[in-house]
This record gives sequence, C-alpha cells and structure tokens, in this order.
Amino acid sequence: MISESIKNVIYIHTHDMGRYISPYGYELPTPHLDAFSKQATLFRQAYCCGPTCSPSRAGLLTGVTPHESGMLGLAHRGFKFEHPEQHLAAYLKGQGFMTALCGMQHEFNFAWEQMPYEFVMRENSEQGNAATDRLWTDAACDFLRREREQPFFLSYGLFYPHREFEAADHSKFPPDSIELPKCLPDTPEVRRDFADYQYSVSLADECIGRVLKTIRETGRDRDSLVIVTTDHGIAFPNMKCNLKDEGIGVTLVMAYPGNPMAGESSDAMVSHLDVYPTICDLLGLEPPSHLQGESMRPLFERTQESIRDEIFSEVTFHAAYEPMRCIRTKRFKLIRRFEVRQRVLANCDDSPSKQVLIDSGWGAEALPEIELYDLLEDPQETINHATHPEYEYVLRSLSGKLQDWMVSTSDPLLQGSVQRPERALVNAITSVSPSEGPYE
Repeated sequence: MISESIKNVIYIHTHDMGRYISPYGYELPTPHLDAFSKQATLFRQAYCCGPTCSPSRAGLLTGVTPHESGMLGLAHRGFKFEHPEQHLAAYLKGQGFMTALCGMQHEFNFAWEQMPYEFVMRENSEQGNAATDRLWTDAACDFLRREREQPFFLSYGLFYPHREFEAADHSKFPPDSIELPKCLPDTPEVRRDFADYQYSVSLADECIGRVLKTIRETGRDRDSLVIVTTDHGIAFPNMKCNLKDEGIGVTLVMAYPGNPMAGESSDAMVSHLDVYPTICDLLGLEPPSHLQGESMRPLFERTQESIRDEIFSEVTFHAAYEPMRCIRTKRFKLIRRFEVRQRVLANCDDSPSKQVLIDSGWGAEALPEIELYDLLEDPQETINHATHPEYEYVLRSLSGKLQDWMVSTSDPLLQGSVQRPERALVNAITSVSPSEGPYE
C-alpha cells in the first residue's frame, strides 16, 4: 500500500560531483542545491558502492553490490545487468508507477532492451553537453507539469559536471582564488582546471534549480520523495575511481512531506544501497527480498542514531581492470588490491591536472596490496598503518569483515581474475589514456 503523504519518487542525479558543492561547505556556486539542502536532510557521511559510473548507479538502483548485479564495469563499454528486473524502476513499474527517464543514465547503454522506463527522453544534442543537459531539463519540467493520477518515478540525470568541462570565464571563476582539494597539487594548471569544474557544476546547479522550482510550482514537493545525489567523486586524480573518501564520498540530500529532519543534516554513515529500501519504507511498499541495504527512515524519525557499522565499496573494471575492495567504519578504512599493484592511468580521466602529475612521474610507483587508514587522526588517508604493529588488531578485524562480505555476496574475485564480458571494451592496464589503446 502506497503512503498517503508520499505518492511519487523524483530521483535527481549528477555525474562526477562527489561532495564538491556549497551545502558541504565548499566555496562553489551551487545556490539552488544550497537552498534545497536547507529544506531537506543532508547526509554528510554518504558513500557509493563503487567509485565508477555504472557500478555506482547499479548499486543504488538495484540495492545489491555491483559485482552481484553484473555491472562490474561501464555500461557503454559492454557491461550489463544480470537481473534487470531488480532495477528500482522495474520494481516500481510493477507496483503501478509510471516510470520516466529524462536525461543521463549509465545502466542500459549496452542493453537497451532491459530499459524499464515507459517514458524516455535521452536524445543527445550536437550543441554540446551543456545544451544536452538543458534539453533534458526541459523534458523533466514538462513531465512534472502534466496532470496525472498515477504515481510516478522520475529519473532526471545530468551529464555535468562530468568532463569535458565547459571553459570558465576566469574573471568570474578566478583560478588564483581557488582552494583546491587537498589531494591535488597546487599549480596554475590544476587551479584553472578546477575553475572549469566550478563553472560546470554551476551549470548543473542551474538545471537542477529549474527542476526544483517546477517541483514546487506543481505541488510535487507536497506529495513526492525528492532525492538528489551523484555517482562518485569528481573526475580528478586520486578521486574518481579511487576507494579513498575522495572517491566514494557522495552528495545525498533527501526531502519528503512531513520529514522530521527537514533542514537538518545527519552524520550517520549510509550507503547508496540504503536508498532503495528507504524508498520502499517511506512509500509503504513491501521491499524486494534481494535488497541488502537498510532503511534510513529511523534516521529521519530519530529513533536510531545509526543504521550500519560499516560500508563497502569496490572497483573491478573502469576503463581498465583494477580490482580492489574496501571496508570503511566510522574510524578506519581498509583497502585491498587484487592482482594489480600499479597505478592504472587509464582509470583516471584525461585532464590538465592528470598531465601535471604524469609529467612528474606519477604512475611509476608500486602500490601496496593493503592500505589501512585511521580516519580520525588522518582524514586525508595519507598514512598507511597496514604494517604498524599497534594496528594489528584493527587490520585483522577489518580484513576478516571484508572477507566475510566478499563470501556472503559471492564476489567473483574469490575465484581469481575476473574476465571481461565478450565484446566489452577494456583498456590494458598499461594504457595511459582511456581514449587510447592498447585494449584487451
């Protein structure tokens, strides 16, 4: 039975935004997201299931790990769902919801026949990515303005702030006034690159602002659950496609009528896996049996301070094969690499920032099999305690929990190397750029 106060679900998602927006304390021009966050609940410790595009979205939208869903790599390169019926849109469609996609998705590029949406607006524009996002925004606003009795699930996705960034007017986005993420080198090239990111995220914010305005004007804020999130960290070195918090930390802001936590933030640790069961709980729907996450409803209603003790995240394929897994608790992070001990440069998007590091020899170093970080004392994850005797108990405990999780979720890495699907396009681990060979 559908909740009387929440009728619809509006899922708003960006591409490669991490938490680098003003609601999370960064000096970035996202006023519409800032205004929305002040009326919603912002989760400061939200994490994705995998810091790459399709695996992350697959985790949120199926409620299972990427390696269980089949989405071990990028959909446009040949990966697809093993059980498309687990997709949130397919489930809600079966519950009587109209399902609509306006814009970006990254789950069905290699298997359009699996698409569960009834209404789809995904045309590309030859005018560039910003123009495409505006077209998708127009479509989302048009969809919201239509009168209907049937409940709906709307997925509204933006390409931005994915690369290639729009070139910023540096008189409005001055590179010399930028405070960079601490994991990036402070050079003129990197500051200019980050200024262009600022401009690109401002374009995404403008589009989202139009949709949020339409939601208010049509009264959908009074009968809808509105979710704003992103897939993973921003497309800079040491961020996207990395299991440190700069890669797996995501924006997650949620609003619904009668929310007891409206206008507040939560420090409870949550995973994208928790979104699907939360939707079911708030709508009063029986959750599918395959879901692995926990409902966040107790956090909204303040009946619990936390819903989980740890989160897990993973990489298997991005542009190239780079298998690794992690477990994060409130205080500690353990990262384990499998097979590949070198930095896989193809898994970092090409950019001026990447070139600065390559020119200094980045990528030549060997990487450790195990990394253990004390996040309380070292939030930037720079000191590896894996070989330090005083952390031996923590290492054993987290290693055991990670192993148990891999076993319980039938992680294919337990059987050895994971093979790419037939016809999937995967760079060799020696590739420098994702757009160039060699390919495997």
